[in-house]
Amino acid sequence: MSSSSSSPFPQAMKNGEYRNWAELPPELTSSILLRLGAIEILQNAQRVCKSWRRVCQDPSMWRKMDIRIKENMVNSVELFYVIEPVCRRAVDLSQGGLLEINIDYLVNTSFLNYIADRSSNLRRLGVVDNAPVLSSGVVEAAMKLTLLEELDITYKSSIREQELKVVGQSCPNLRTLKLNCTGDIKCCDKVALAIAETMPGLRHLQLFRNGLSETGLNAILEGCPHLKKLGLHQCLNINIVGDIVK
Repeated sequence: MSSSSSSPFPQAMKNGEYRNWAELPPELTSSILLRLGAIEILQNAQRVCKSWRRVCQDPSMWRKMDIRIKENMVNSVELFYVIEPVCRRAVDLSQGGLLEINIDYLVNTSFLNYIADRSSNLRRLGVVDNAPVLSSGVVEAAMKLTLLEELDITYKSSIREQELKVVGQSCPNLRTLKLNCTGDIKCCDKVALAIAETMPGLRHLQLFRNGLSETGLNAILEGCPHLKKLGLHQCLNINIVGDIVK
């Protein structure tokens, strides 16, 4: 017969004892809760017990933030009257220490400006926007986020070159730009020329379903001399497909 030490069950469980999750060290609780999104933390996790609430109120929990909205909620009343106030609360809890944020579908000018006004140290902004034209809020926010290093935008059908120029001029530290179009491809080099003109410090550029031609591609390669990686995917007006790595 095997000894008790060889049992596959922990001794605490054999004695009918169970670990109290509320007594976990704060740093371990924080590590677990960070696997949830901002909405789940504030609407559910922080209500579990007092110790979890204390952890959820700690500004260090809000250095990086994921706000994932289901697409079927985009035009719902709940989004603007329930979800958005919760997300604003998350920004407040960061106390100016927010460094990275990803937002799905809650891309309106008011909320983006709320973030920018309270997060001057932001380094990464990722947005998914289903509007026909990219929200002007992204541009207005970028004008205030002078330390921004990475901008990742998924948009439906169009992005104006004037908007990209403002972003490039306002964010001199921008190193990564990802533009992902989910709508129709329009043949145009204006976006590529705007990137080449105002973002010379780029190291990584990703274009998905962009209508640039070889003229636009050459402009980018000349205007962004520090570029280390260029990802071109479903860019049908040029012959190169995939990633160009220096």
